[in-house]
Amino acid sequence: MKVLLVKPYNKSDHIQPSLGLGYLAGAIRKSHDVRILDCIKDNVDANRLGDFIKDFKPDVLGLQCYTFDLSFVDEALKKAKSQNKNMVTVIGGPHPSAAARETMDVFKGRLDFCFAGEAEIGLARLLESLEKDNGDYNAIPGLVWREGDTVRSNPKSVVDDLDSLGMPAWDLIRPEEYPESQHGAFFKNFPIAPIVITRGCPYQCTFCAGHTVSGKRVRRRSVDNVLEELAYLNKKRGIKEFLVTDDNFTLDISYAKEFLRRLKSLGLGMSWAVPNGVRMDALDEELLGLMKETGLYIISLGIESGSDRILGAMKKQITVARIRKCVGMIHDAGIDISGFFIVGFPGETVESIKDTIKLSLELPLVRANFFTYLPFPGSESYERLRSDNELADIDWKHFYFMNASYTPKGMTRKTLKNLQRLAFAKFYLRPRVILYNLKSIQSFRHLLFLIKRFFNWIVFN
Repeated sequence: MKVLLVKPYNKSDHIQPSLGLGYLAGAIRKSHDVRILDCIKDNVDANRLGDFIKDFKPDVLGLQCYTFDLSFVDEALKKAKSQNKNMVTVIGGPHPSAAARETMDVFKGRLDFCFAGEAEIGLARLLESLEKDNGDYNAIPGLVWREGDTVRSNPKSVVDDLDSLGMPAWDLIRPEEYPESQHGAFFKNFPIAPIVITRGCPYQCTFCAGHTVSGKRVRRRSVDNVLEELAYLNKKRGIKEFLVTDDNFTLDISYAKEFLRRLKSLGLGMSWAVPNGVRMDALDEELLGLMKETGLYIISLGIESGSDRILGAMKKQITVARIRKCVGMIHDAGIDISGFFIVGFPGETVESIKDTIKLSLELPLVRANFFTYLPFPGSESYERLRSDNELADIDWKHFYFMNASYTPKGMTRKTLKNLQRLAFAKFYLRPRVILYNLKSIQSFRHLLFLIKRFFNWIVFN
């Protein structure tokens, strides 16, 4: 079958390869003709996607779907069905994983299937069933479909042996062709490729819905498997830096140390970073030393708040005092630090947000991101807000970290956006931070990206 896998166009200023689509392509390409289209990288809006579909004539259209992709996905499904009503349409990713039945209802008449959770095994089985035209979907893990007016769903499953998945279809993704605007605004070497070493997260952070895709049980690739992929990316695709995009790469400190020792002996000379962050309670001095020796140049940390009250509501299992201690340990190891903060979490006040800003200025951070809180479907905080009828005014079409789609009770969107702007201004308009980040600009094109990102985050929203 001809299968087109699509990363939707959106306003994101992080233009990076989709590992999810890469793994899906790798799982089905032996039996099917697969293409991957990154609409953000290639600047493909819904109309141009319609032209691409018309040219390729896929039997199956698969779309990755985050909550902010809903509008684009709707247009894509309409165009697909208008061109060929028999084209099979499938979506997967975080949004359908968290709200599968609602997703089927929203796209009724144009969406045939969706997947909740990891879909490498399920998609391959679905295509096999479609080829046989037997209508037997009951044994396909994570599949959601409609029978008449009834939405049917199968239990999610996760891949226990991550090595069995093989590598993503890097030749279809072509990471070396991506611009200098990947996950994280800065980098050390280029080109860059993301990798995933572990899947799953056991923590209970109330703002996060990551468990809806990969579950709470952590699974790891073998060290040999990861090193084989890095060697391929370095030697065959010219990749000079890799980004570990795991939720919990350092959760098993012994495993992380073994990987880093082996990476050091391999001598690839690649720089690397952890743009999704690592847990502060899953670090020690020996691990930090190995990280630095193997080319790690910056650690991102999910600090989130400067208020112990808000950290408790988030179930972060950490205090401001512990944050200060961990950040100090990383700083003493000679590694730069970037901090992630959330402003506008339910229950926040102007004072608690100012506590967050104050903490960001007191810590030895070189960069900081101040995200407005988003009620991700599937997260504990989302469910609480929904039960309290506090989601009626959410702007789902502009569901971005820079937009303040949700505001806490007693706070206006204007107030929250002004506090976010204040946080960015106070943090970055300091001589030490300005000088450091100016020195980190790699090219004129990189500078243009940073200017665009500034306007997207601060000026236009």
